Amino acid sequence: MNELLKKSGFSQRAIEYYTKKTNVGKIENPSVSFSYTGHCGDTMKIYLKIDSDIITGAKFEATGCAGAFSAGSALMEIVKGRSIMEAEKISEENIIGHLGGVPETKIDCVYLAKRSFEETLKLFKDTRLNS
Repeated sequence: MNELLKKSGFSQRAIEYYTKKTNVGKIENPSVSFSYTGHCGDTMKIYLKIDSDIITGAKFEATGCAGAFSAGSALMEIVKGRSIMEAEKISEENIIGHLGGVPETKIDCVYLAKRSFEETLKLFKDTRLNS
């Protein structure tokens, strides 16, 4: 499996995130969770634990390919410990850089992770404003 992913253009970090299922799973009693389906048909559900505007926990579940899992894992690693304001500034390029590159055919997976995260934060902020 690792050799196939490497031949497909995945970095060693992306392969490790995928095979070790880094940050994959649910957070019990999350501050917010949201599921988003991209135009490719892959779905990502993000769970965040937020305390005093700091993301203290971040996990996700996905139905998708190795690209979706590696991008989701990377984004969750990047956002943990950051303030909401800092996390909102994370770009697709930051995710790609963290992974050490992404195969051209898997760029949409990075957009899926980023968009899922944006929508999750939006729900959190909307819920907080309306409570």
